[in-house]
Amino acid sequence: MQIKILGPFEVRDGEAAEVPGARLRGLLVALALRPGQVVPKASLIDWIWGEQPPADAANALQRLVSRLRKALPGAVVEGLTDGYRLAIDPDAVDAVRFERLAAQARDHGSGRLREALELWRGPAMQDVGLQDSDAFDAAATRLEALRLAAMEDRFEAELDLGRGADLVAELTDLVAAHPVRERLVAALMRALAAAGRNTEALQAFQRIRETLADELGADPSPELSALHVALLRGEVGRREESRKTNLRAEFTSYVGKEADVAAVRDLVSRHRLTTLTGPGGSGKTRLATETARTLVGDLHHGAWLVELAAVGSGDDVAQATLSGLGLRDALLGEASSADPVDRLVSAIRDRETLLVLDNCEHVIESAAALAHRLLGECRGLRILATSREPLGITGEALWPVEPLARAEAVQLLRDRATTRNQDLADDRTLARICTALDGMPLAIELAAVRLRTMSAEQLADRLDDRFRLLTGGSRTALPRHRTLRAMVDWSWELLSDGERLVLSRLSVFAGGASLEAAERVCAGELVDEYEVLDLLTALSDKSLLVAFGEGAPRYRMLGTIKEYSAARLAEAGETEPARQAHLAYFTELAETAEPRLRRGEQLEWLTVLKAENDNLVSAMRGALASGDAHAAMRLAAACGWYWWLVGRKAEGMELITAAIAIPGEVPDETRAIVYALTSMFVTSGPGDMPEAAQWIHKAYEFGKHGRHRHAALRLVVPLEMMLRDTDALLPAWESLLDDEDPWVRALSRLHIGKLRMMLGQDCESWFDESLVEFRVLGERFGISFAQTELAGCLAMRGEFAEASEHFDQAIAVVAELDALDDVVQLRMRQARLHWLAGDKDACAAAVAEAERLAEGVTWPGTLASLALVRAELARWNGDEQDAFGQFGHAMSLLGDEARQPHLRAAAHDLHAWFAADLDEAREHRAAACDAAAETGRAPEIAQAVVGVADLALRRAQYDHAARLLAASAQVLGRKDLANPDVTRIEQEARDRLGDAAFDQAAQEGAAGVWTELVAVPLTRA
Repeated sequence: MQIKILGPFEVRDGEAAEVPGARLRGLLVALALRPGQVVPKASLIDWIWGEQPPADAANALQRLVSRLRKALPGAVVEGLTDGYRLAIDPDAVDAVRFERLAAQARDHGSGRLREALELWRGPAMQDVGLQDSDAFDAAATRLEALRLAAMEDRFEAELDLGRGADLVAELTDLVAAHPVRERLVAALMRALAAAGRNTEALQAFQRIRETLADELGADPSPELSALHVALLRGEVGRREESRKTNLRAEFTSYVGKEADVAAVRDLVSRHRLTTLTGPGGSGKTRLATETARTLVGDLHHGAWLVELAAVGSGDDVAQATLSGLGLRDALLGEASSADPVDRLVSAIRDRETLLVLDNCEHVIESAAALAHRLLGECRGLRILATSREPLGITGEALWPVEPLARAEAVQLLRDRATTRNQDLADDRTLARICTALDGMPLAIELAAVRLRTMSAEQLADRLDDRFRLLTGGSRTALPRHRTLRAMVDWSWELLSDGERLVLSRLSVFAGGASLEAAERVCAGELVDEYEVLDLLTALSDKSLLVAFGEGAPRYRMLGTIKEYSAARLAEAGETEPARQAHLAYFTELAETAEPRLRRGEQLEWLTVLKAENDNLVSAMRGALASGDAHAAMRLAAACGWYWWLVGRKAEGMELITAAIAIPGEVPDETRAIVYALTSMFVTSGPGDMPEAAQWIHKAYEFGKHGRHRHAALRLVVPLEMMLRDTDALLPAWESLLDDEDPWVRALSRLHIGKLRMMLGQDCESWFDESLVEFRVLGERFGISFAQTELAGCLAMRGEFAEASEHFDQAIAVVAELDALDDVVQLRMRQARLHWLAGDKDACAAAVAEAERLAEGVTWPGTLASLALVRAELARWNGDEQDAFGQFGHAMSLLGDEARQPHLRAAAHDLHAWFAADLDEAREHRAAACDAAAETGRAPEIAQAVVGVADLALRRAQYDHAARLLAASAQVLGRKDLANPDVTRIEQEARDRLGDAAFDQAAQEGAAGVWTELVAVPLTRA
């Protein structure tokens, strides 16, 4: 519950609550002003009724309390012998919270005054409506007086911060309302003087002196009179503004780090040493000064900036601090000849102040020693340091200064560029620039300078040469902040030889480096593997590397640091050795992982490979660029199954194809493995079977000699036998049932089940056994494959709900692989089942989910499969326009593959369903049958025959429609209840023929030959 009385009366108990009646509101306010305390009954009666209480005041009060409890069920009003108590958190009452914050501000400076005054929304206890109560009026008056005192405290704090000129208007109005408040008049005099209006300040003093004499018969206080004298002497004014700080006014707005200011301020309040770390140009100095600016009023002796960038040696740090504090020798008296550190300690020993030690990295040892000494001997001192690495002192709080988020980075670029180029590009182009520059404020500000003479699009296109481009920094900035290269040069020069070696060799990594990879790739003549960890730690401390990730950390560089390091690596002539070491490490890693991806270790190794995907691709592209055929094919053979398994099919196919195209000597086994993997890629989705057959033949030719350990090569043998001799279909797979590899055995069993289904033989037991074997292995691809085949069997029997459950299980396991391609295709197949089961809402939801997931898919085969199922659903719903639109989209995605016979059959089938003219329908049915026969696959042939049955129905050849349905089931090996056309055609034919005639015709069809049976309806009438 929240009770607000500093302004319009308001109670919120989750939502706004109504408290009817002035006396009821008055009772609640009286209890709320003393939360958790017993308020005597006599005090409450006096508060509510004043000098005219009712005769039975105690009972009247009790009735009011009862009404209050009913009006606010969430209020706990406890009745005790001597009074009542409201059990509520004190901070839930704005007036109580205000008093607490105002008191804390008096004890600890003005830091909480703003928060306290923001609680006020108008006159105290407005709208309560209680009249004739002196106690109520006295409480309201007291709160207003506290508010006025808090405002006076705030004005004095703002004046101390040098913001007097901004307060003149507000103070003028308040002095007019309270002409004898001397603190307000004093604040107005100081504000006018700060604005250069000394004459008006003296006039303000004259007015209060006359008012005090006329109304109170009194003179101004000694403090106000002293201020008047100081004004006359010229001692009050603009110079007074800087007496608690040397922080300069900024020329530009502060963008994007407001939350960081609050967080760093909190650290400074809780820790005596806080260090802001981050790479050059990340905005450490600006964050430190903005934070310090908010603390000046909280500290009796303010906040002071000590700039160490120009300090030449560690011995000068103390002297620079003395200068920053404005402590000249003449002010230090006898201590002026002492050691600078001793003089500094003597000067600030008893001061409550904040030192901002800026740019400590090049004098880190001396800065740390000075901070340690000062903090130990000056108890009121706090230090806020900026450095590219921590000072390394016990008790030091660290705040890493992160790059700007995209939105804030774009805002900064717009802000800095607005005065130069009003016609900026849209946020997408600006975001491109900011992303390329890692969201680093200095780099973004340098880029903004370039927008004087070039468009945002031109700038974005040229950032691959950022060090030559970003050179126009402010003439008054530090030399290392005037160009991007100078900024990074500064950090490079502070590194040891070992640190430079590791940093430069890390530039060959993409997506970060694990410790193991860095140790292998970065070790060299100057650094052995055991030293790499220490150097990585040092580089991380110096903000040149970022350690990230859960568990074992990975190391990455910002883009600017990486580009700079790569250039240094090239200058040293070490790029190729580093790249070769990188390629060797990741090839070995992929080869180690590859067989484990078909075992229970699958998820563990997929996690490893996913983390290194960018490095694997980078290594592959490096091998391709150098024309190293053997290295490229070896890495393709190791990565192909991984790329396929997790749905990176488009990228994987591109890289494998490029590797195959490189001329050069490659071991036969490696080449055979890559060819076998290629056949798998080209059949993902609708698939190009002729092209797949070519790759299978090639794989067989290169891998037919010798006994191979790789599963892909053992699978090629039965696949090639199938292509040469259709009679060898089952024997080809059965030959692998005794294979030494359990994964090969399980997959062979699954393929045998598929073949038996096509031949109309028992298949479910084979799928069940395959599923059991894959589960024992823990191999999720195989599990999902078996589950979907079992779902197909159930769907053909019309058991759609059970089939859908199998799809749910299949989707669950492939989701663990993050294989979006497979999830999309499985969810669309499940959508068909929902439609067949009559659950159109579930069907629409499945389609919507598939389309949402497909936004992250690039493989054309998957997108084409999605469109084909959508076309089928549209056809079932009778939506001709959507059906043809989706089918056309699928064909455009497949390109040349759309000429495959099974897709030609599907195209003619679709045209036939919507053809109003029977002759047109007949032509399309004939073409569909020809294309289906060309595939030699039972599902396509069965669907074509069902289509001809529909044509027979349209031609009133009902008995022949029954024959064709039976022929279709004979081809498929069973009646397909997952095809809604079968059910519809059968029902209509039965209605026309009767059950007996239909069954007789069906028997004839089952005994016939489909090629002969389709000829009847396809004959022109």
